[in-house]
Amino acid sequence: MARSTPNQYPVALTDEQRERLERLTRTGSAPVAKVRHARILLLSDAHRPGGRYTRDQIADAVGVSVNTVDRLRKRFVLEGEEPAIARKPRATPPVPPKIDGHVEAHLVAICCSDAPDGRARWTLELLAGELTRRGLVTSVSLETVRKTLKKMSYSRGGSRRGASPSGSRPGS
Repeated sequence: MARSTPNQYPVALTDEQRERLERLTRTGSAPVAKVRHARILLLSDAHRPGGRYTRDQIADAVGVSVNTVDRLRKRFVLEGEEPAIARKPRATPPVPPKIDGHVEAHLVAICCSDAPDGRARWTLELLAGELTRRGLVTSVSLETVRKTLKKMSYSRGGSRRGASPSGSRPGS
């Protein structure tokens, strides 16, 4: 087994922090990563009753790399308990939205305009095609258009509220 490097960021938990972390690991209702991070901090505690584990022992016990142990200890010492346990939120989404406020405004304007010739109302296919034709988006799925309209609580026009007429028909 390789020798463990000196602990540059020693973890010293208070009684309240230790109790919170133990409760988090016992309940089992938290995300796995949170529980794993809590276990790492508990095993790293300098005031642990059985003594502090080395980073190699912690990595073997929890099933992570020694770099993860070091990063978590550093984050706990520099930033505190909550940032060390919780995942860091993303600054931006992995894929930027295709329909932003500018395109939404154009979508509303298209919905408010008259439907194309031969059509009673705008369909999702027609709306997506019109957004592409106007150069507002390179391509957009029908689902994206539908979700945007639903988010805005906007109808595509027409007087009927749904696909089926309301009320009952005679003879059915």
